[in-house]
Amino acid sequence: MQSKAFGQIKLIAGVDEAGRGALAGPVVAAAVILDNSRSIEGLGDSKAIPEKRRQLLAQEIRQLAIAWAIGQVEHDEIDELNILNASMLAMQKAVKNLAVKPQHVQVDGNRCPELDCSVEAIVKGDALIPLIGAASILAKVYRDTLMIEMDRRYPGYGFAKHKGYPTKQHIEALARLGICEIHRRSYAPVRKFLL
Repeated sequence: MQSKAFGQIKLIAGVDEAGRGALAGPVVAAAVILDNSRSIEGLGDSKAIPEKRRQLLAQEIRQLAIAWAIGQVEHDEIDELNILNASMLAMQKAVKNLAVKPQHVQVDGNRCPELDCSVEAIVKGDALIPLIGAASILAKVYRDTLMIEMDRRYPGYGFAKHKGYPTKQHIEALARLGICEIHRRSYAPVRKFLL
């Protein structure tokens, strides 16, 4: 989505996803190539960073990165593929969408998507590797924004608050309203409300 000039350095992209455990909405992955000469303070696991700080960091990452991109897989495709395969596809899309091709990719977790370059999985990478932390922040901020929009489109479920995750409020809304278009029908808590 954005790229800047860079010198002859090994280009490494950090990749992470958001929304894997949600009952509704897409799974979103972000890929980021940071410029090592422009440091960003406070990168890490997006879930451990307060929302306002996360939004400011996302803005800074988008401005200072050599390149960044988003990949997303919708709820119906998640139901077709399963969440693991959908997460891998979202990561592939994010890397493919980068304006600058990385030579190596570091992914949060214990599984690697198939890519055209070398790739390594790092458990808890979002907390350990700033590059993956940057991707974690972009993915979460992007997906949270989508789910706030979904809250306007599908009122009553509380998507703006819980972002589609299986909270008490969300389960109660499912029982009261039934499922809506963006619910993942293959997920057990949703499946039991299918008529």
